[in-house]
Amino acid sequence: MSKIKLLLDVAEGMHSLADSIQAVCDAMLDGELLNGNEESTTLEETEPKKKEKPTNRKIKLEEVRAVLAEKSQAGMTAKVREIIQKYGAERLSEIEPKYYGDILKNAEELKNE
Repeated sequence: MSKIKLLLDVAEGMHSLADSIQAVCDAMLDGELLNGNEESTTLEETEPKKKEKPTNRKIKLEEVRAVLAEKSQAGMTAKVREIIQKYGAERLSEIEPKYYGDILKNAEELKNE
């Protein structure tokens, strides 16, 4: 493998990592914004809310990458890789956006064994 090809692979990997870190940071910020200030939580706030009807919003690559990165960090890297390969790809960026919702569903079903 040529040195240029190796450098391109490293650069792509670094870009992917940066996207994942950004998505995790965004998710953490969204959580802080949703929680507002750090007041004590009442019982009413902890009760499960009724699920809203799913919307047909467009799921972004960064969202999927953040969820898969979280699962991977939880020790499920092999299972995350299986999900990506299930859609005929070696990397998440190679998967068509129309499958992002399905990938998120698959990721939610993952449990660390």
